Amino acid sequence: MVQARKIRPKFFRKRSQKPFELRQEETGSPPGTLLPSKFPRKEKAKITIIDYSQDEYNESSTYDVEDCAKYRDSKSVTWINIDSVDDVDTLSKLGEYFDVHPLALEDIQDTDQRPKLEEYEDLYLIVTKLLRFRDIIVSEQVSMLLGKKYVITIQMTEEDCFDPIRDRLRSGTGRIRSMGPDYLAYSLMDVLTDEYYPILQIYGDELERLEDTVFKDPRPHMLQKIQRGKRDLLLIRRSILPNREVLGKLMRDDETGLIAESTKRYLRDCQDNTIQISDIIETYRDMSSSLQDLYLSSISHRMNEVMKVLTIIATIFIPLTFITGLYGMNFDAMPELHWEWGYYFSLAAMLLVSLSMLLYFKKKRWL
Repeated sequence: MVQARKIRPKFFRKRSQKPFELRQEETGSPPGTLLPSKFPRKEKAKITIIDYSQDEYNESSTYDVEDCAKYRDSKSVTWINIDSVDDVDTLSKLGEYFDVHPLALEDIQDTDQRPKLEEYEDLYLIVTKLLRFRDIIVSEQVSMLLGKKYVITIQMTEEDCFDPIRDRLRSGTGRIRSMGPDYLAYSLMDVLTDEYYPILQIYGDELERLEDTVFKDPRPHMLQKIQRGKRDLLLIRRSILPNREVLGKLMRDDETGLIAESTKRYLRDCQDNTIQISDIIETYRDMSSSLQDLYLSSISHRMNEVMKVLTIIATIFIPLTFITGLYGMNFDAMPELHWEWGYYFSLAAMLLVSLSMLLYFKKKRWL
């Protein structure tokens, strides 16, 4: 499990990236049409090629997808990583060289896909999500094409979380160099799954801190924080929950032969982690709902305390107002108006009434 990074969880203060923004398609365009990006990158997509076996390792970078064609029927295992989905020419040539179905290419370019697994003849398309912090929670799509001797990953940016896999391949540690592309695909999915743990750990710490603050001193802006937190949890849930189905289908693979029996037990462990993450998310969602109820209860209790104090003050002043109003009528026939000690007597009466009412409230435990 990846250790949590000490990052201030800003997603409690800012809006997270929208989980779903529909891709704008041209009306009537045929299925599998690749559309140019509204904001295309000036440079071509960078392609990193790692070809390895138990005894050999080769790594290179290129911007020409034609350099990848020779690895389709390679006897060794090849990992091809493309850092952009905006380069339509690169995706089109990739589909041509590796016989990728046009619908699969369309799913790769559409970065708002739900995590899923699609089978196309002799390869799998695996769509999953990578979550990261960039002042807000950002969900990025990672697409994988799993063939008999290769794995192709297509990402939205150059930044990823696959450096531990690259280091293991370079150093030859572990079993990854002696296993097939199915184990490489598992390793990539396992790293993507581990990226959820630091986010959730920070999230749990922030929920506990927010709970203490709400209990001691609830403020109006805290309700917005809680609501934003619930929305972020929904985004995380949408990103991880479908992976259970994806991993389940991979473990049940018996026809294509792309998943070896020795790899399925590792996929089962990855699925267990996915289930654990889903359970943690559900727990935090319940905590967020309870925190919202606690906030509303605290605000209501605080308002009741204020109203109680104001009611007691108003109740005490009712008889005092009666006394002052009675002797403020200016009738000549009132005997107390010309009494020498009348003023002091009225003050003493008001003080006695006030103290009597306070003692009565104290006895009733209203104070």
